Amino acid sequence: MNEHIQLILRSLPEKPGVYRFYDDKGVVIYVGKAKRLKRRVSSYFNKDHDSAKVRMLVTKIRDIETVVVDSEWDALLLENSMIKQFKPKYNILLKDDKTYPWIAVTRETYPRIFPTRRPDSATMQLFGPYSSVKQMNVLLDLIHDMFPLRNCKILRNNDRPCMQYQIKKCAAPCCGLITAEEYQANIAKAVQIIKGNRKEVIRELRDEMMRYADEWKFEQAGEVKRKIEALENFIGKSVVVNPSLTDMDVFGMEEDADNNCFYVSFLRVVDGAVVQAHTLEVGNRMETTREDALWAGILEIRDRVGGLSSTLLVPFTPELVPEEWNLQVPQRGDKRKLLELALHNAHFYMLEKRKRQDLADPDRRHIRVLQSLQEALGMKTLPRRIECFDNSNTQGEEPVAAMSCFIDGKPAKSEYRHFLIKTVVGANDFASMEEIIYRRYHRLLEENKPLPDLVVIDGGKGQLTSAWNALKALHIEDRFMMVGIAERLEDIYKVGDQYPIYMDKRSEAQKLLQHVRDEVHRFGITHHRKRRAKTSIASVLDDAPGIGKVLKTKLLREFKSVAKIKAATEPELAAVIGPKKAADLKAYLNQK
Repeated sequence: MNEHIQLILRSLPEKPGVYRFYDDKGVVIYVGKAKRLKRRVSSYFNKDHDSAKVRMLVTKIRDIETVVVDSEWDALLLENSMIKQFKPKYNILLKDDKTYPWIAVTRETYPRIFPTRRPDSATMQLFGPYSSVKQMNVLLDLIHDMFPLRNCKILRNNDRPCMQYQIKKCAAPCCGLITAEEYQANIAKAVQIIKGNRKEVIRELRDEMMRYADEWKFEQAGEVKRKIEALENFIGKSVVVNPSLTDMDVFGMEEDADNNCFYVSFLRVVDGAVVQAHTLEVGNRMETTREDALWAGILEIRDRVGGLSSTLLVPFTPELVPEEWNLQVPQRGDKRKLLELALHNAHFYMLEKRKRQDLADPDRRHIRVLQSLQEALGMKTLPRRIECFDNSNTQGEEPVAAMSCFIDGKPAKSEYRHFLIKTVVGANDFASMEEIIYRRYHRLLEENKPLPDLVVIDGGKGQLTSAWNALKALHIEDRFMMVGIAERLEDIYKVGDQYPIYMDKRSEAQKLLQHVRDEVHRFGITHHRKRRAKTSIASVLDDAPGIGKVLKTKLLREFKSVAKIKAATEPELAAVIGPKKAADLKAYLNQK
């Protein structure tokens, strides 16, 4: 730390404010807020930081500037403003994956209402952004069906109205067939509908309808009634909660550790209907706290939509709560349902982004699943190579075992192995498992081949303990992790643990272990069936008098199965192996 920085730190006040860090080129690299500037800024230089990003930031600081404000809330607002102004390298990053559409109302005497992906607040009144183009288009269709608004980009003085007037889609302001006051009244109602104040518009339309009826203008009254019905039908389709919940904004949040960011979702509720929804990504560049990420999302949404309501539903209560907002964390009822809807939106946004990333880079998903499995099992290393073992036998006969192998989360079928049980007599799964584990890893040690990162035993605690004994006999029990997966409940056990490891049954890590286990089942059962079929054939024909390997092959090739050989007549058998051998074989088969 140079003398210039030391002087600045000694002169900092114990007051709330915002600080800016500059690098050697005079570029702002970080903006932060503090309740006490001196304590917060000094902590960067007086502490050993666990985060590599913070350590890297401190090495690049060459100058510090601060701004003192009246309160911590003012510091948060100023920090948010400066981050947008300077876009510092180490600050949180607010972004969308795509350009969302807005509804624009032009600032003209006879405005147009249309969708745009290039918002310009200087020439347009903007509403949005809309995450669903379909939802926005339904709203625009409703507005243009209710109000005859122009859609031509340039308004010219014409003698005759165009086709849009003839089909009642435009009031023809170009021909002076509607006054500016009447046109602006329609625009005002349309804006209220976009904002979600639709019941107020219905009340105004009903008053207008009754006024026309009192004046015996029934055609105009009928047209207004059609607008009311269209708007009521639209409201009926969009109500999702109790209509008594009016004018509130809802924020949900999901943390994505894989992408090192947060997702903040926003819902605007008016008259029980969700009239606007949006999700924002908040990049986590400097170990951002959940509260900082939530406030960054709230303030960004406020700037985008042009203000928020006084009541905000949030997923948790932040330490900093401004007086201008009523922050609530509902635990039950309709408000809780709204909050859960916002939380689901943030979660599904994260899943959608992951799917897009997985399609672009398939290996990325496998690494992510392995990382989640590593975390769930408490492993020190990534389980890049997983081997799984299973036993098979038929009432104690033909005992065999199988091993599946996954590398980087994908089946490596060339590495699959079959084992014949050599030292165990009868159906003893524990002893069989101990034998094959010992043989497998004794051979790898002899051949100096790498050991797996994770071994999965298909069975309960007994088989897991037997397998562990084999590792101890080889003195490699601490070289990798071994777990058992109980078949009935899909529980995962470690050696010596009384209770299973908690793992979400729907998680990607759990599904990977199930896939590994299912593969060893499939591979082992296929091998076991082949051996049983081969043994059944051998048990009938191998002991037949005068029938060697060559004649057995000829018989099976001709008759296709042992059952058909048994059913064949002696002349049919004689045509293949001769009359004498056919007579002996027929007598033998009849005796059997």
